[in-house]
Amino acid sequence: MTLTSGRYIGHEYDRMIVLFSMHDGGKEIPCAISTSAMDYLERGPQARPEQREAQFIRLRDRIESCAASKYRATEFEGTPPGIVLRSIDFRG
Repeated sequence: MTLTSGRYIGHEYDRMIVLFSMHDGGKEIPCAISTSAMDYLERGPQARPEQREAQFIRLRDRIESCAASKYRATEFEGTPPGIVLRSIDFRG
């Protein structure tokens, strides 16, 4: 099944990640992206914590496309299993 957009959950400053979700039908898939990956995608200065949600919205299509690829490849991490995106996932 194809993943669809879910919700923006929030920025966790201490863990340096942004949490979001995607949906596989009625199932919510937990996802996260490192803030360094988002900064890498924009190739600009590091965003401030209060700018992370806007940055995620700007990059949402690219982030969700990468998450969908990892989902199809069944590259899950953590408990409960979810998708984690890092800078290396956007290189190449």
